[in-house]
Amino acid sequence: MVRVIPDVVGLVKEFDYLVPDGHEVPPVGSMVRIQLGPRRVAAWISAVGVGPPEGLDLRPLSKISGLGPPAPVIDLARWVARCWAGPLPAVLGAASPPRMVRSLPAAGHLTSMSAEMAGDGAEIAEVTVRRLRPDSDTADVVAEAVGRAPAIVIAPSIEAAVRLARRLRAGGLDVALLPDEWAAAAAGGRVVVGTRLAALAPCVDERAIVVVDEHDEAHQETRTPTWHARDIAIERGRRRGVPVVVTSPCPSVATLVQGRLVAPPRNEERRGWAQLEVIDLREEDPTEGLLSSPLVRALRRPGPVACVLNRTGRARLLACPSCRQLACCDRCDGAVAQVRARNAGDGGLFDEGGDILRCRRCGEERPVVCHHCGTTRLAQLRPGVARLRRDLEALLGEPVAEISAQGASPAGTTARVSIGTEAVLHRTAEVSTVAFVDFDQELTAHRHRAAEEALVLLARASRLVGGRRGRVVVQTRRPTDTVLRAALHGDPGLVAAEESVRRRLLGYAPFGAVAVISGAGASTYATRLRRHGASVDGPTGDRWLVRATDRDSLVAGLVAVPRPSGRLRIEVDPLRG
Repeated sequence: MVRVIPDVVGLVKEFDYLVPDGHEVPPVGSMVRIQLGPRRVAAWISAVGVGPPEGLDLRPLSKISGLGPPAPVIDLARWVARCWAGPLPAVLGAASPPRMVRSLPAAGHLTSMSAEMAGDGAEIAEVTVRRLRPDSDTADVVAEAVGRAPAIVIAPSIEAAVRLARRLRAGGLDVALLPDEWAAAAAGGRVVVGTRLAALAPCVDERAIVVVDEHDEAHQETRTPTWHARDIAIERGRRRGVPVVVTSPCPSVATLVQGRLVAPPRNEERRGWAQLEVIDLREEDPTEGLLSSPLVRALRRPGPVACVLNRTGRARLLACPSCRQLACCDRCDGAVAQVRARNAGDGGLFDEGGDILRCRRCGEERPVVCHHCGTTRLAQLRPGVARLRRDLEALLGEPVAEISAQGASPAGTTARVSIGTEAVLHRTAEVSTVAFVDFDQELTAHRHRAAEEALVLLARASRLVGGRRGRVVVQTRRPTDTVLRAALHGDPGLVAAEESVRRRLLGYAPFGAVAVISGAGASTYATRLRRHGASVDGPTGDRWLVRATDRDSLVAGLVAVPRPSGRLRIEVDPLRG
């Protein structure tokens, strides 16, 4: 008899079945087909040799399909589903092979971990946070951390995973690249390399776990549950009693509180960051818009140039036409929007009928007044990539390519200058200059990780231009912002220190826990959460923010409240919340 987890979203119960006559008992994690009511569905075996209640006739398994995640990964998947308040089948699906695997190849030649060395989870594994120069070759750090033993390496993209696998193989290591080589990874004795799915790799003999470019948002799953590969890697290392190495040129606060920071000497680290040229838009002619004279001069320098203007996330900013300062929140320094005041009886601070400024990040409200000069008239800034591309072509007298996540314009292969969203940093080869046309859009974004994300953009730009050999140009109305000072001095610790204080004050991760709920059933669910005593802010559009002192309390509250009918999406500790 075996117990199975049906691959049915919304069904949290497990069921018992018989192994058909003539078949060996499949191991825990095997993928099977079962008859569940009138349907035939996929399932995973979660236990073997179980006993059903007396007097219950069991059905046999309809089919034994193949091998799946081993028992330790099944237990890890349960932890993931619980911590991110999501369905267990979704996590098991991520841990399963892309194609059915009925047998495993021979184990690799690397020394496997013995049972004595594996540990039983009682030992706390060491977590090392390696802060690298933006232009560092991470392959050398990975090879050092892996040594000559089985390990798991988690890369931010398929391209990075393939590149690392090629380098490790060139060094004589036996490598299994996920997801295609899932069976080889499950056989053991290899270094398993992949994207975020490698955090749920089927190997059980790893002696080290490495997370490359922890700052990259690709490490977080976008579907529910929205787990983060870094946190799974740290939990996996704790359970196995093996070291975890996390690398990044600008480690997040959430990572720094979990490990020991190792940084290069200050002089060496500074050489990895590009030369930073800051253009203060407050001192430029306002009639020139975003294409200021210093920016045009920088773009005319010899060599390929990439211009960045992020359009994602409703990039509207308010600025004072008198003193040219940005309108920002007094509490969290985020961008504010001019909105209609809510009725004072409904919890608003101002009477209905007038306009107010409301922070998109923390919800703080204040009158429409510039805190720098006292004027009550603010202007909206509405940048656009397509318009700027045409204007740039006219000013520079040469073709300008437009690059987005979907690809490049026809001139993208030949143009010296390109412009686009931050995708230009991923889709462009080596350049000598990266120009951020309106960096205030990043510094004042309504997301609680805005400062970290802005520094990540500067680190990516420094990597693209080759560190100190290249140049990064930034247009801003906040030239003294901590993010810019950190990039100028090559000291990401400045941002981490300031962010730690702010997040502790506001109750954001890692000093608190938040979840964003959205979807057709979000309004009903938010009301139920409030009645249950949960702290719920919103709505902002169709999104509600649920707060708690820690993740366990947050998830416990989410699970205790029955979910309504209709689509409901829950994002625990979202990166862009």
